[in-house]
Amino acid sequence: MLDNIMMKIKKSLIIMVKAVFYFYGLLWTLRSRKVCSTSCILRLFYLGFLRIDEEHIDIVKLNENELVTRCKNPCPILQLSQFLKLDTKYVCKEVSEPVCKFVLSKLNPNLIFERNYEHIRPYAESCEERIYWSKTRR
Repeated sequence: MLDNIMMKIKKSLIIMVKAVFYFYGLLWTLRSRKVCSTSCILRLFYLGFLRIDEEHIDIVKLNENELVTRCKNPCPILQLSQFLKLDTKYVCKEVSEPVCKFVLSKLNPNLIFERNYEHIRPYAESCEERIYWSKTRR
C-alpha cells in the first residue's frame, strides 16, 4: 500500500517537472528561431535551449544530414531520476524526450530526434542523441 502511494507521488512529480520543462520550451520558442544546418542545431538546441556547455558535449558525428552527440553535462533529469530512485530511461522518455521533440519541431518541422537508450547515464558515461533531417528535408 505504501509502495503504491509512493509511486503515485513520484509519477505526480514527473508530471509536474514535465509541465515546467514544457513551459520553459514554450517560452524559449516564442522567439522565432529557425535552423537549416546541423551546426546550427548544435548551437541553438544544445548550447541555447538546453544550455549545455561545449566542454560537456562530444560530437560523435556532424555532417549536413545528421548530428550525433554524447553529453556529460550536469543533468537535472539524471539528478531527478536518482533522487526519486527511478530509471533514467523512464524519466528521460517521460520528461525530456517529448519536450526536446517539441522544441526541435519549432526550430524546423523536418527534424527527427532520437535518444539512444542503450547509451544513457548512469549506464554509460554519457547520453547519446541523434538529430537528423527527415527525408522531405528542409
